[in-house]
Amino acid sequence: MVTEVVKSNELQKIDPVFGQMSFDNHEQVVFCNDKDTGLKAIIGIHNTVLGPALGGTRMWNYKSEWDALNDVLRLSRGMTFKSAITGLNLGGGKAVIIGDAKTQKTPELMLRFGEFVHSLNGKYITAEDVGMETSDMDLVRTVTPYVTGISESKGGAGNPSPITAYGVFMGMKAAAKYTFGSDVLEDRVVFVEGIGNVGEALVEHLSNEGAKVYIADINQDRLEEVRDKYSVEIYGGHNLYAEQMDIYAPCALGATVNDSTIPQLKAKIIAGAANNQLAEEQKHGLLLREKGIVYAPDFLINAGGIINVYAELENYGRQEIIRKTENIYNTTLEILTNAETNDVTTHQAALNIAQSRIDAKKNNK
Repeated sequence: MVTEVVKSNELQKIDPVFGQMSFDNHEQVVFCNDKDTGLKAIIGIHNTVLGPALGGTRMWNYKSEWDALNDVLRLSRGMTFKSAITGLNLGGGKAVIIGDAKTQKTPELMLRFGEFVHSLNGKYITAEDVGMETSDMDLVRTVTPYVTGISESKGGAGNPSPITAYGVFMGMKAAAKYTFGSDVLEDRVVFVEGIGNVGEALVEHLSNEGAKVYIADINQDRLEEVRDKYSVEIYGGHNLYAEQMDIYAPCALGATVNDSTIPQLKAKIIAGAANNQLAEEQKHGLLLREKGIVYAPDFLINAGGIINVYAELENYGRQEIIRKTENIYNTTLEILTNAETNDVTTHQAALNIAQSRIDAKKNNK
């Protein structure tokens, strides 16, 4: 057992931060530590070619600091491509705070985090993510202007979750149009995994359209609340991935589409709100394609949230937020068709379009 620990430590020394696969040419990684408040945070700035790096702050009780680092690197990279493919003049960044948001988040900790954000002079702009609320962003705003997603009463665009869910719904309908020939989701069997703010809002859209919705979450009270509110079913089995369904919607943490789940999946479409759904992008994108499962790239269809907070920077209103979010439908159809035409995975097709926009801007510079 001791030998394994030593080997693990040696591997970490041999494979430093710059060698991590998820590092992927990040411009800057900032480690934030404050003894007085207990703050331990990491800010990842992946790319600023198109504009300042905008991405939410996630507070999560990670198993290790290496897990936190890997998460922020993967998330910030995803934000680069999310903004690029959505046509926003933003780069990609993300932040994680290590800790339990329910028991360890304090006003003092959030203010100190805001000061770290401010020290980057606008290269990184933060927003709300898992473990955060609009009120937290309002607090951060008192020490830095480099924050979006503040309360509407304070001049902000408010909670981005409903718009994120609407974008996912649009992407899901586009995937259904491509797969089934109709974007009507009535009577389609949809499994939603993860019933947070975005997951619940997605369930509402699906329920209103008449889909047969099954929900899964680690929080039983939350499941019962959402079930009673929208008259949907709580999944009572032991292996969601092996169930017969039309659409699998991962809306919790990422990497649920992996070596273990793909062989079991019977879904015809994967379209959800979670970031980094593919544990290994190229490998698992290809496996889905070989299996005939249509994958709506997560960084495309969950872009409603960043469209919402971007409104604060560009001063456009609710009508334009909705218009840009609804356009996710058209972009999703374009990418699914593009992937088929060019014989590549849907994930790669989306990446290619996003990267071409970044390259064009870089060459113009």
